[in-house]
Amino acid sequence: MKRVLMVGAGKGGTSLLKILYAAKRMKIVGMIDQNIDASGFELAKEYHVPIDTNWKNWIDQNIDIIIEATGDEHVLAEMMELRNRNTVIIPGTVAYIISELFDEKESLLERIRLQMNNQELILNNIRDGMIVINNQEIVQFVNKSAERIVARTKEKCEGQHIRDVIPNTRLPQILVSKRKEVNQKLFLENDKKIITTRIPIINSDNRLIGAFAVFKDLTEIVNLAEENTDLKEIKTMLEAIIQSSDEAISVVDENGKGLIINPAYIQITGMREADIVGHPASADISEGESMHMKVLKTRRAVRGVRMKVGPGKKEVLVNVAPVIVDGKLKGSVGVLHDVSEIRSLTSELKRARQIIRNLEAKYTFDDIMGTSPEMSLALEQAKVGARTPATVLLRGESGTGKELFAHAIHNESDRKYNKFIRVNCAAIAESILESELFGYEEGAFSGAKHGGKRGLFEEANSGSIFLDEIGELSLNMQAKLLRVLQENEIVRVGGTEPIVLDVRVIAATNVNLEKAIINRSFREDLYYRLNRLPIFIPSIRERQTDLPELVNHIIQKINADYGRNVRSIDEKALDNLQKYQWPGNIRELENAIGRAIIYMDMNEEVIKQAHIPELKAPSANSTHSDPHIGPNQTLQSAVESCEREFISEAYKKNRFNKTKTAKDLNISIRNLYYKLEKYQLEKTSMQ
Repeated sequence: MKRVLMVGAGKGGTSLLKILYAAKRMKIVGMIDQNIDASGFELAKEYHVPIDTNWKNWIDQNIDIIIEATGDEHVLAEMMELRNRNTVIIPGTVAYIISELFDEKESLLERIRLQMNNQELILNNIRDGMIVINNQEIVQFVNKSAERIVARTKEKCEGQHIRDVIPNTRLPQILVSKRKEVNQKLFLENDKKIITTRIPIINSDNRLIGAFAVFKDLTEIVNLAEENTDLKEIKTMLEAIIQSSDEAISVVDENGKGLIINPAYIQITGMREADIVGHPASADISEGESMHMKVLKTRRAVRGVRMKVGPGKKEVLVNVAPVIVDGKLKGSVGVLHDVSEIRSLTSELKRARQIIRNLEAKYTFDDIMGTSPEMSLALEQAKVGARTPATVLLRGESGTGKELFAHAIHNESDRKYNKFIRVNCAAIAESILESELFGYEEGAFSGAKHGGKRGLFEEANSGSIFLDEIGELSLNMQAKLLRVLQENEIVRVGGTEPIVLDVRVIAATNVNLEKAIINRSFREDLYYRLNRLPIFIPSIRERQTDLPELVNHIIQKINADYGRNVRSIDEKALDNLQKYQWPGNIRELENAIGRAIIYMDMNEEVIKQAHIPELKAPSANSTHSDPHIGPNQTLQSAVESCEREFISEAYKKNRFNKTKTAKDLNISIRNLYYKLEKYQLEKTSMQ
């Protein structure tokens, strides 16, 4: 349980105290404010939380989190200086945002209560009587018309057994049969004759939770026929309710043509009534499929579907239900919820957190998918590396997620409050790479900025720099990078004075550096500087057990990007994906799943084998060199031929898993990478 100290008992601190006090994993150990009359102290006393006027009395009391809600920058700076290293300090800007979100939550709850009151108002103003019971046959609700028809007040009905209210009712039988009864006649004790419809109430889990009856007084129906006015009044009332609702409502007919929209709907979509009423249900959709058309096709309600509407592409959550009368589909009703404001507040909160930490790294270890032994080993090594200042070398094929690991290592290290600079060494032209990395002085070359420019290493001072594609550097740049790693200093282009730096280097490559050293394209001394903590990130074919989790994650990501509602992938399609060797790794997998979803019908929710683009499976009959001794074969070539065959068989036996193969061969994983490249066995396994 996290120990939390609240500093500041004003509005923000009070709101946060209410939120955190209800959290099971948080313990409020104290509340601090210089003002002894602060409003939050009364709430703290009610919660039996100790109070004080000086936060310094608490700084050494094993505090996990300090929430600084005073808004005083000097207090925040002093806390940052005096805090324990393991104590996290959340400043007042975040406290303010959370307070505003809490107030927004209360406002939303008030709107929900208003909607419930509106619903009760509707039910109490319809001419039909309604009685609702639970699965224990106890009356839960009666409307005013039901009170009038059965001649009993609401207080004498609700909470009573249904047979105490209507002795000859058949609602208990509905609980047993779970079938509705339509337009049944019944005589009440007060000599009234009614016609009633009884319906079971079954929730989304197919569990019976009760039943309800809607009934009319037949004598009243005769009066209605004589008066011939009430139907018009009810219609006017319902239209008034729809038009006055804060929720955006749209109604379409059985053909999907717009019938009714209210002002709230016009405000969200930014479209005129003439643009929607009488037009297809998709007229207002800018991204996503029409849920009205899906409901009309399936006759099933949908809830919580994200899409974008109107020319402004306003993001909304959509709930749509069918309108069925006497078993016939008459149309559907949709309600839109504007989520852009909530998303904006969430984005502000995320940005505030990023500012607090002063980070540019996006990902943590929680964002890395995979529980296979190979991935677990890589993650453990990365977490160890994050806790040390050592240079980290990330190795693995293209598309395995090396940059993701670099982000996570920085965010897990004690440099996470400082900058994280990313550099793709292969993407920057050789002619400008040195000035980009190390900066330049004024007048260093034609076009140099006045006053010079700081390089990326200087920008990353006290933080981390990620050098991707390190194997693509020229020998000249390798020598200059070696100086940085050895001396912890750089010299700007055109300068003479060294600049001392404190930068943690995280490098990555998919190049076989051992072979590059032999080919004299990579410096051996730089290799040993970089290779202090090598981490080999497994390819997909080495961690096939992670594939279902990766596929599900990619589906959810593409749903959010494309406004789709794909739920899963069937077993046959997944099985075929697991048989493929994925030379492009995560990037290729994302491409295959993305193309499958794009070509799926808008109403389909399960990816099938037919949707997956053609993948060339690896050949089962891989050819290997013949180890027999030829007439012109030397001893060295014969030994290499036997070694190649032996490693190839072990690699196949372990289903191309490098970690297990290295263990069986009793060699290091690095040595195995070298030999796979030497004998081109990695390419053979992907053919």
